[in-house]
Amino acid sequence: MHHSINIAAKRSGLTPHVIRVWEKRYNAVTPVRTETNRRQYSDEDIKRLALLREATLGGHKISNIASLPKDTLKSLTEEDRQHIQVDERVPVMQAPESDTHLEACLVAIKALDQKKLEEELTRSALSLGHQGMIMRVVAPLAQKLGYLWRLGEITAAHEHFASALIRTFLANISKPFAITDSAPGIVIATPVGQLHELGAVIVSATASSLGWRVTYLGTNLPAAEIAGAVAQNKASVLGLSIVFPENDPNLNDELCRLRSFLPSNTEIVVGGRASGAYHSALSDIGAHVCGDIHQCYEILERLG
Repeated sequence: MHHSINIAAKRSGLTPHVIRVWEKRYNAVTPVRTETNRRQYSDEDIKRLALLREATLGGHKISNIASLPKDTLKSLTEEDRQHIQVDERVPVMQAPESDTHLEACLVAIKALDQKKLEEELTRSALSLGHQGMIMRVVAPLAQKLGYLWRLGEITAAHEHFASALIRTFLANISKPFAITDSAPGIVIATPVGQLHELGAVIVSATASSLGWRVTYLGTNLPAAEIAGAVAQNKASVLGLSIVFPENDPNLNDELCRLRSFLPSNTEIVVGGRASGAYHSALSDIGAHVCGDIHQCYEILERLG
């Protein structure tokens, strides 16, 4: 059974462009060709691509692992999963109360239970406060959802469900903050190709709690449109979330293009799990990179 490159992309979690690059540069897979020279991928090809993708998410360079046998790749990814699981439990273990809220939120998301998720977010806000809820429940929850999605334990529907509900919830509880027209302005978005919005939603709520005048644009926006919104809102800071993918060949140029469209005095703050993969471009544009939500608070407080 053979499949088109689009099906291979959907099943492996890669983009068609990345599959072509990995095939051409690293001989990661060797698809057969139809009479019209179209690529056709076997089930084994797709499984191999999925393993390679997971290994790169774990920090391995594709150039180092592309030629590894399937069994070696399996062992590598299984080892990475064990380390990721241990790492992700650390911040939760430091806050037992938030651990309870986090697990309850995960159960509600897996069940697509809107009422239960809203109730648990409300309980966490009441017990931990606005800032505590964001830092100890919502931010770790976003991290956990991304991890479960990468492992295939939840679907894109679960992630979109959680993002939409959390966005509305955070927007509603941020309303009491008295934001004046003279407050510093920040525009928050994700660049083209970045479709995961929960990180951007969290930064929006964080900025609101610190007194920023927030304009939230959403996901997957081209540089010119983001820069236009910054100018129209007279914002002094642009916040970007970069979560997935980590290997978009166009994003480096898009970030440089965005910088060229912005006034020289506009600060750029970038966060998200995949931001480290674009370190060189972010350094070139002079961005402030947030390693976690704590750093985000510190940077926004300083810039405000």
